[in-house]
Amino acid sequence: MKVSTQKLPESQVLLEVEVDSDIFEKSMDKAYRKLAERVNVPGFRKGKTPRPMLERHIGRGRILEEAIDIAVPDAYNQAIEQEDVDAIGQPRIELVSAEPLSFKATVPVRPTVDLGDYRSIRIERKPVEVDEADVKFSLDELRRRYAVHEPVERSVQSGDIIRGDVRIVVDENEVYKDDDVELHLREGKTVLLPGFAEGVVGAVKNEPKTVVVQLPEDSDGPLAGKPANVEVLVKEVKEERLPEVNDELAQQAGEGFPNVGALMDRLRNDIRERMEAQEQGEYQDSAVAALVENAKTLEFPPVLVEREIDHFLQDQVRQTGLELDKYFELTKQDPAKVREEIRSSATERIRRSLALSKLADEEALDVEEADIDAEIEKIITQATAGNEEQVERYRQVFGSPEARASLARSLVTRKTVERLVEIASQSDGVTAKGARPAKKKSKQESQEEES
Repeated sequence: MKVSTQKLPESQVLLEVEVDSDIFEKSMDKAYRKLAERVNVPGFRKGKTPRPMLERHIGRGRILEEAIDIAVPDAYNQAIEQEDVDAIGQPRIELVSAEPLSFKATVPVRPTVDLGDYRSIRIERKPVEVDEADVKFSLDELRRRYAVHEPVERSVQSGDIIRGDVRIVVDENEVYKDDDVELHLREGKTVLLPGFAEGVVGAVKNEPKTVVVQLPEDSDGPLAGKPANVEVLVKEVKEERLPEVNDELAQQAGEGFPNVGALMDRLRNDIRERMEAQEQGEYQDSAVAALVENAKTLEFPPVLVEREIDHFLQDQVRQTGLELDKYFELTKQDPAKVREEIRSSATERIRRSLALSKLADEEALDVEEADIDAEIEKIITQATAGNEEQVERYRQVFGSPEARASLARSLVTRKTVERLVEIASQSDGVTAKGARPAKKKSKQESQEEES
């Protein structure tokens, strides 16, 4: 058997295979015997039909097709073993000739990743500064939780809480109706539709009022962008009265604070923690993006993207309890179009995953069984609040080898991102805490670089 190989872009290898005639003849004989067991030929029992008679009855082409189906997989497996091709997926087969049998196989192989000088990645951190306007907003939100809503006998003002009947009409068709609904006309907040909260100001109790608004252009359906009449009959108006900012409010709020100063410190600290968590997430994303961008080589076969798309769709549809085909049928979506819409994001996820996996390898990052056990205990503690029945259920969930392996991968990814952040945030000339020497190059890798 003759085999030639050619490297293709996107981590693929092209095999051109010519099968020896004597080997293919054995496949023809296997094909004849398989068909003889299945095909009825008048005058002969199944399996006893002579080959010439079977060929005349069903045609040589039928036996040839069966023989090709037998020969190609065997020849392909022998070819990748002979050429030491590390296939990671099914090949794409192209038949070149039936007699003599020859074919081409495009084989996806393992990705090629070279991160380049990733130790030189530097990303400046954004300082976290708490804006006093955010503190005031948080304080006002807190005050609203302890606000008093008092009925008033006057027309509607901004900030009021109103109770009444609401009806929305578009093109003389009623599209929404709700009786005795309560609405809070918070300043700067959209209520029902943009412009309604402002338009209902001045309404008088028990007197119908129509507010004309515009439906948003980005709304779904044929009504997008059309004018709408919001008919409202106000039955009750309440004024929101916020408590004074004093030590009494501080002592009443949350777990209680000794004074307003302590309350304000807590609000600032909570805002800072949220901002720091957000900044950390954004910094991690930037660092991973820089790692991908810095890579000298990041090549992978298209089959990995297709698998990622499959996993994404299956995870999304699993929540509905439907099979993928049934989901597309019910939602009337074109599967090919949906796959194309998410292809770009799937490709980027593959690039990031491969870069992080390579970094973990370069930095020799791994987790021990004790790390997995500790993470399981942490998850159980946070999720069960001491409920013994739930604790046992969680232990069963994480007890399988598959669950532990999945958790191990997550922990390695976490450690890898932490290590990348450590590298990217260090000052030039300063060795990052926990820095490890670069993985020693093999003799073969050194020779390849020199050449």
